[in-house]
Amino acid sequence: MKLNKFKIKARIRKGKKDIKKSVKNVKKKFKERTIKSKKDIKKNFKDLFGWVRGAKLVELNECEISNDPVRPELDNIFRTSYGRKIYGVKYKDEIHAIMCFAFTNRIPKTVKELDLMSRDAFLQSVTRDQKIGKIAIAYTVWSTKKGGGKLIVKQVFKMIKKSNHLNRLVTLSPLTEMARNFHLKNGAEEIQVNEETQNFEYKIIK
Repeated sequence: MKLNKFKIKARIRKGKKDIKKSVKNVKKKFKERTIKSKKDIKKNFKDLFGWVRGAKLVELNECEISNDPVRPELDNIFRTSYGRKIYGVKYKDEIHAIMCFAFTNRIPKTVKELDLMSRDAFLQSVTRDQKIGKIAIAYTVWSTKKGGGKLIVKQVFKMIKKSNHLNRLVTLSPLTEMARNFHLKNGAEEIQVNEETQNFEYKIIK
């Protein structure tokens, strides 16, 4: 009987030691995983903002229109005629975001109006001061890298703010919730909702 009690006590002590060891191992693994997760988060954060700091806004002669999720039907001739421009965010010789512009004196509600208004503004500039329009109309934007969309909006905003003839930055956006959320999230104000499009404005104070 005494022997059995001794064995039982020994097993209890061993069980307690095993439990403590298991708990210790669990805590150790949890700590290691937590440290690894923190390192991964820091690395991802560094990678994201590292490329953002090193990126720059450039004017492009063309873009891959098949990548345009908004207006893939508009070819590069349209995007570069009558003073229209294509801008991209470039990082390490790669383009990670695109925004296309037309310059007008009024706010268009359709792509057809955008075409006509930008032609008109261009022709007026030829006989005047070569400065096309007063309003920059962003009619498409997309990115291939996280943070690219927001970055190109900020870069373009700065560029237009420095301009001596452009005083408004307005979008001609598709009538989708995604477009609405994107522009509102980046600081724009909704100015009108049309039959097929919607316009948002990034207020420029000079």
